Amino acid sequence: MTISSRAPEAAALTALAEDVHAFVQPDGGWCLNNAGLVTGGGRGVLIDTAATRTRAERLRRAVERVLPGGPDLVVNTHFHGDHHFGNCLFVPAATVVAQQDVREQILRAGLDLQRIWPGVGWGGIELVAPTLTFRESLTLHLGELTVELRDVGPAHTSHDVVAWVPERGVLFTGDVAWSGVTPFCLMGSLDGSLAALETLRAYGATTVVPGHGPAGGPEILDATEAYLRWLQETACQGHRAGRTPLETARDAELGEFAGLLDSERLVANLHRAYAELDGAPAGAELDIVGPFGEMAAYHGGLPDCHA
Repeated sequence: MTISSRAPEAAALTALAEDVHAFVQPDGGWCLNNAGLVTGGGRGVLIDTAATRTRAERLRRAVERVLPGGPDLVVNTHFHGDHHFGNCLFVPAATVVAQQDVREQILRAGLDLQRIWPGVGWGGIELVAPTLTFRESLTLHLGELTVELRDVGPAHTSHDVVAWVPERGVLFTGDVAWSGVTPFCLMGSLDGSLAALETLRAYGATTVVPGHGPAGGPEILDATEAYLRWLQETACQGHRAGRTPLETARDAELGEFAGLLDSERLVANLHRAYAELDGAPAGAELDIVGPFGEMAAYHGGLPDCHA
């Protein structure tokens, strides 16, 4: 039997360095996010979970092969459901950790993500919000390893936590960085995303695990920045010409970015860029229903989700 490249069975937990693993879900499109596992001193930290019960169960089995009994802590990098719906499969054995405003965002959003793609087999997901929160940063100690959590948002959303393992040079970026996938900043900030990437580059990571797409090196940060710089210039040109975000997206030549997954995100990203050009503060809440409808118009239908 041939396994689809997007099927749950295609996801795998891969060793990146001693005691540091990444769970990468091909192809990294809508709701096919990555997770990370750091172990040490008989304890473990899981960074993000997965969108559906089937995918979260696969993640749990993979983690338990490395760490029998599962993780002690689960970190949610931000409030989007593909990164936390699987929390319910790891509690009560694990404590769920997040930036304190992310907890409130998770509770407010609930399971709304499932309404966008009603045809996805979400499974029996119970919403589990973080019970341990921090404001700006938190350091976790696992034997000889440390996991440094830091809020670098607004970027992808208003609050985005990254996890840095300095002893191994591994950086888990959440959805601040993307690999082979179109970045998405409708709910965060274009300017903030560029500032966050500068912060991430300063870590000097040798291995970067993006929120979506294959892991790699610091070139992932460079590629994400290149798209965002192009987006910024495209937005400025369209805004000056009086074109709407959808008109600007349809007129845009994607060029070197034509091969990125989920190109329809350009429309939503332009809505954020336009708002900031009009003076909206970074991370300010915008209407998301309209931009999602325009993404569907640009795509020719509902954006594809294979979760």
